[in-house]
Amino acid sequence: MTLTDSEVKYIEGILGREMNELEEGMLDVMFSEHCSYKSSRPILKLFPTEGENIVLGPGDDAGLVSVTDEYALAVGMESHNHPSAIEPYGGAGTGIGGILRDIISMGAMPIALLDSLRFGPLEDQKSRYLFEHVVEGISDYGNRVGVPTVAGEIEFDESFRANPLVNVLCAGLVKKDEIVMAVAPNIGDVFLLMGGTTGRDGIHGVTFASEELTSDSEKEDRPAVQVADPFTKKRVLEASLEILEKIDCSGVKDLGGGGLTCCVSELVDKSGNGAVVDLRAIPLREEGMTPYEIMLSESQERMIFVINPKDVELAQAICDKHEIPSAVIGEVTDGNHMVVKDFDAEIELQTLCDVPTILLADPPSLDREMREPAKPTDLVEVVDGPIDESLIKVLSSPNIASKEWVYKQYDHEVQTRTVVKPGDDAAVLQIDDETAVAITADSNTIHTKLSPYDGGAGSVAEAIRNVVSMGAKPYAVVDCLNFGNPENPEILWQFKECIRGMSDIAEKFESPVISGNVSFYNETEGIKINPT
Repeated sequence: MTLTDSEVKYIEGILGREMNELEEGMLDVMFSEHCSYKSSRPILKLFPTEGENIVLGPGDDAGLVSVTDEYALAVGMESHNHPSAIEPYGGAGTGIGGILRDIISMGAMPIALLDSLRFGPLEDQKSRYLFEHVVEGISDYGNRVGVPTVAGEIEFDESFRANPLVNVLCAGLVKKDEIVMAVAPNIGDVFLLMGGTTGRDGIHGVTFASEELTSDSEKEDRPAVQVADPFTKKRVLEASLEILEKIDCSGVKDLGGGGLTCCVSELVDKSGNGAVVDLRAIPLREEGMTPYEIMLSESQERMIFVINPKDVELAQAICDKHEIPSAVIGEVTDGNHMVVKDFDAEIELQTLCDVPTILLADPPSLDREMREPAKPTDLVEVVDGPIDESLIKVLSSPNIASKEWVYKQYDHEVQTRTVVKPGDDAAVLQIDDETAVAITADSNTIHTKLSPYDGGAGSVAEAIRNVVSMGAKPYAVVDCLNFGNPENPEILWQFKECIRGMSDIAEKFESPVISGNVSFYNETEGIKINPT
């Protein structure tokens, strides 16, 4: 359990009693840094989030920016760093799967994937292994679901030897009058769980992602890595879009980190309602799963649709057509509690969990100490030498050399929208006969290590230069912020300074931050990544 003594005291003070095992597991997940953003939430408020072309800013599964009179572009970015350090192929694949679900949850059709990757030096055998298998995982998953991977960036540096970074971005198109959100406003609506079945994979994935890696992580934390299934994902994508086309859904949310616990509690908390979940209704992949395992499982390719009971038959018929399991697993209730019950006809009705939704979905923020660190001393030594030799050294660096080996493995032509392909400053995707969108991913980790404020500002400025070089006007920014342990005052100072720099440039260029992700604890036994 990662709950601190003060958090346990806070929780049990609100409950007026001790937690049972299931409640403890659910609250442990929701109080994790990964789900709660308890260290970063106060600082993220520095970002500008509103603008002329912004349809929806931070707070849902993706941000939305207007691109035509009819359509909005849904954009989100996520990290899957810890899982990729343990199981690079599966970790990268499930990272792609997760960001695709975020875009689908907005009612959007995914049209593009990007990746931002960091590894240790290529001379290191383990780093090469991680690099090759992460690229393979991204390629296999993206290619099989039929979404093009159109741009990205890769860096090799000693600070990422034990902590690779796998950040993925997805963009999708949605008609403005067909946008859906992660809410459950109508009492009596039901939760339709559809997609993959629920197994034991990924349990405590979010608490694993909220701790530092250790030398034992590869062995001990492997069960926390989810199992990718791109073929099911393609069917889930097609079925989801058909449900959204034919049924007026009150809300939609994917099951990612925290599984059913996170998904259901966040859906109802946003609307001030409660929920009852029936454990016996959930389609399971394995026999003998406990309530604890069911509620914390992070099995992939699962979605929840909040619909009127009268629409259940049609929704399940659509799922059957696409050969996807589905089940009504509960309903939206009056009040503000999340209740988990065991509706077994052979035993007395059992209430296994009864917790206020605000306790699950809105844990208190932390006011952590911050301290400016000493200036870095491990700077690159400048060595004089013949200009031709220096030029060859620069051009032969893996950080400068062509990344064609990587992007040639990606299908960037599928859907036939890609006008400017990988290898340029930004990808350009055609929206209609008169409109195209430029999109890119950028960061300079050495710059950010030396000066977090200037590095954050410079990363946004570089991305803006890259889209402007395509003839595009910058509209919006999404972020993926990767740092070390936030309990270290120097790390949190770096984090805040980086956000200040990003915010200032985003504001000057009228490009609000509409969505993002924070990944802390990217360090192993005291070795911290460069701020990214």
